[in-house]
Amino acid sequence: MISRDHAMQLIMNNIQSKNLIKHVLATEAVMRALAERLGENEDVWAMAGLLHDLDYEFTKDNFDQHGLKTVSMLQNEDLPDEVNDAILAHCEKKDRVKLIEKAIYAADPVTGFIVAAVLIRKGSKLSDIDVDFLKNRFKEKSFARGASREQMASCSEFGMSLEDFLSLSLKAMQEISVDLGL
Repeated sequence: MISRDHAMQLIMNNIQSKNLIKHVLATEAVMRALAERLGENEDVWAMAGLLHDLDYEFTKDNFDQHGLKTVSMLQNEDLPDEVNDAILAHCEKKDRVKLIEKAIYAADPVTGFIVAAVLIRKGSKLSDIDVDFLKNRFKEKSFARGASREQMASCSEFGMSLEDFLSLSLKAMQEISVDLGL
């Protein structure tokens, strides 16, 4: 499998948006934490999280190609098939069958949801946010509209309650708060 350094080089070569880079780093952290919790390969799951939006800046205006272009971009890289499958599943280009596919589908929106929760509290950091705050915001349909509640709630597909999933995701992001600037 490619190294994380090589994956980061791919990210830096293909993603200009600092916020999108922070998003893939956050998704990497959440996926690593999920793999640890579920007894799966942490490096493979983290790699799927890191690379899942590699094509976003190329496909944002042609979303039907999102994920497909990433897999094409990575075709000559040494990656397990499950990384490509997870990339396709996160954007609904593949049915979610494998655990990694179900996990990344839920992990993708939760990172933006947590960032939005931090940003609405002026001067706040990830360390200032708790699960109760997140659960309350989750109930507010107008809050972080782009973060699909349905996708986040799909954590039940891999045996986690929403509360546990939010807690694990928040903790994973708190552990890289310096990288996220939060």
